[in-house]
Amino acid sequence: MPPAPDALPRRIALVHEWFTPRSSGGAELVVQAIDALLTAADRQPQLAALVDGESRRPGSWLERRSVLTSPIQRLPWGISHVQQYLPLLPMAIEQIDLGAADLVISSSHLVAKGVLTAPDQLHISYVHTPVRYAWDQMHAYLQRSALARRGLGPLIRWQLHALRQWDQLSAQRVDHLIANSRFTARRIRKFWGRQAEVIHPPVDVGRFRWDAPRDDVYLCLCRLVPYKRVDLVVEAFNRLQLPLLVVGDGPERARLQAMAGPTVTLLGRQSQQQVEALLARCRAYVYAGLEDFGIAPVEAMASGAPVIALGRGGLLDTVRCASSGMPKATGVLFPDQTLESLLPAVQWFEEQRLWRQLDAELIRRWAERFGPEAFAARFEAALLRAWAAHRQSCDVAASDPAKVPGLLS
Repeated sequence: MPPAPDALPRRIALVHEWFTPRSSGGAELVVQAIDALLTAADRQPQLAALVDGESRRPGSWLERRSVLTSPIQRLPWGISHVQQYLPLLPMAIEQIDLGAADLVISSSHLVAKGVLTAPDQLHISYVHTPVRYAWDQMHAYLQRSALARRGLGPLIRWQLHALRQWDQLSAQRVDHLIANSRFTARRIRKFWGRQAEVIHPPVDVGRFRWDAPRDDVYLCLCRLVPYKRVDLVVEAFNRLQLPLLVVGDGPERARLQAMAGPTVTLLGRQSQQQVEALLARCRAYVYAGLEDFGIAPVEAMASGAPVIALGRGGLLDTVRCASSGMPKATGVLFPDQTLESLLPAVQWFEEQRLWRQLDAELIRRWAERFGPEAFAARFEAALLRAWAAHRQSCDVAASDPAKVPGLLS
């Protein structure tokens, strides 16, 4: 049930980094869910982003919507290559005028939280991650950066240093922070010195079938980029001579194809229907990446599939580990992002025949805790609490000074 119409202000702005056809991940699902929640309460928000390539695209969920944009919108290739303007993005997001809104909600993984707001405006930011490549993953990013290897390393380091300073400063302007996992909340505390409420993002668990018979094939599904560490999964299954299907595409595909042994098959990009069918029948979903939350493992569990994954990051919120003795386990977590840690986890899963012991229906029920309804209820409650507290503080500020406790004592 949406919030009561009089519980929220009429003028609400919803800010995201960018709206482009190529952006269709978990962050965009959060924005859609928040927009749907507010629209159902007769509070359709004014949208804002660095660039907008969606409102004029037929069939887009943003078709014909009004979107405020930054000066990046008018730069050459600004819409299609917005991230190439990284040094300009902090200043650009601050150019969006949200003065007409009483409540500002941002969905941020880079600069969206940096919009400027006044003291009488409430700004709530849902944070997917502090900027990874400016903080704890900076050195790994520089090692992979082609520009850094071409002699521009010092310049890029200076730009990332400036981005870190702005990132920390702009985080202090947000009134209420929400993190997508306990891991992200710890990073917010470490890098920004702020506390954050945890609300997990919505996962469309209802579209997955969980009761199909299981095949003997393991599945790895993700973008084929270095930090996902699909190479560890491929090498592990090479050594164990177990069947593995790898679904996804990306710059690592050629290298992984060269690594793959006779039991490993790279399928490339698959349709949504094909992915759902593979998740419904795989023996287990295997993943070695470090994620802030990790939607794909939850989708696997929604399909009744056990998860074998790195026991760090957001997956500590979503996967109940059988080897640690957790009741109603949903998979196996291995401690380190190494082959030596992954191999025994898969071996133990095989030896214990856990795909038969771990009940698919119980795994599905656990995944339903992360469904859209759960997100909407938790986000609505957080929104109403924050707005009520903000209104109270504004009422006190505008009241007779003699009524302010302790002022005249």
